[in-house]
Amino acid sequence: MLVGVSGLGRRTFVNTLCEREVIPPPVAEDPEMAHMVEPMKFNKYETQMIEDGTNIFLTTVDTPGYGDGIDNYSCFTQLQEYIESQFDEVLLEESRIRRNSKYKDNRVHVLLYFLTPTGHGLRELDIEAIKRLGHFVNIILLIGRADTFTTDEIALFKLQVMKDVMTYELPIYNFGWDDESDPETLEENQEIQAIVPFSIVGCDEVVDGDYGSIRVRRYPWGTVEIDNDDMSDFGLLRYILLNSHISDFIDYTNNVLYEEYRTQKLNENKDDESEEEKEEDDEE
Repeated sequence: MLVGVSGLGRRTFVNTLCEREVIPPPVAEDPEMAHMVEPMKFNKYETQMIEDGTNIFLTTVDTPGYGDGIDNYSCFTQLQEYIESQFDEVLLEESRIRRNSKYKDNRVHVLLYFLTPTGHGLRELDIEAIKRLGHFVNIILLIGRADTFTTDEIALFKLQVMKDVMTYELPIYNFGWDDESDPETLEENQEIQAIVPFSIVGCDEVVDGDYGSIRVRRYPWGTVEIDNDDMSDFGLLRYILLNSHISDFIDYTNNVLYEEYRTQKLNENKDDESEEEKEEDDEE
């Protein structure tokens, strides 16, 4: 799931990630309706790709309209209800006497939250959204349009963001959550965690360089190579999302986030049943 205010490059990011047009360009708006704020939508896109010989069926849920209004409280509620509804579907399927062998798990395993490159840490909008959603989905923080920063500015902004995360105890995904991993994997995950939030630059342009085709974003002052780790964290994030950490995200969703939700729901149902029985006894 992609969440972030308009103009942070969500569409370009997904198309660059999948190396094809997954999300089409937006339809030109009627100038006379430009002042109207559209409600948040949930647009689902499905694509299939081969990554290192493995077939990947990727479902992307974009949320245009998020954070574009003055009062965005309803956006938090809609996002939470959407994610919870996927948990409820799994819970219902588990409770069936005869389960559907073709049932498709539609749970959101990763939420990519695009931060506005303000240079001043997290905004209230970001803090509230992460607080509301972090207990239901693996949230990964991205800095959209990171090419608006210099290298030093990016480093400082990352420090400010992570300081806010610690101050407000925000539940973002921790790459080093599995203490039972082997030492090498644990060290690698800790190194990844130190990079969060990921600074992202996307583009649709491919040019021929000295070492083959490369993806670049051109500017009057030069170019940004998208897959160059010295210029952007995009290459690392792509490897994490489509290769090294796919099973980790799914396992954490299933074994931690969903189990906590399931336990809470079952306890609520049990309490409701007890309350109904008590009322019936009182009536007798």
